[in-house]
Amino acid sequence: MKYEIKNRIKELRKEKGLTQKQLAELVNKSVTGLASWEQGLSEPSVNDIRTLCKIFDVSADYLLGIVD
Repeated sequence: MKYEIKNRIKELRKEKGLTQKQLAELVNKSVTGLASWEQGLSEPSVNDIRTLCKIFDVSADYLLGIVD
């Protein structure tokens, strides 16, 4: 299956036991904005990726699907 950032964000969010609303608050985004990432309608900015990496304790390479 082709890697897509939307899948990685959703998987990591669920592993952390976070709702979309909770993660949206941590990233300082709207729930709609976060949902659009998970649906593949938009992608996070570089700053958002940095924040997501800190929240999930993963590297940007992992989040972006460069490494497994």
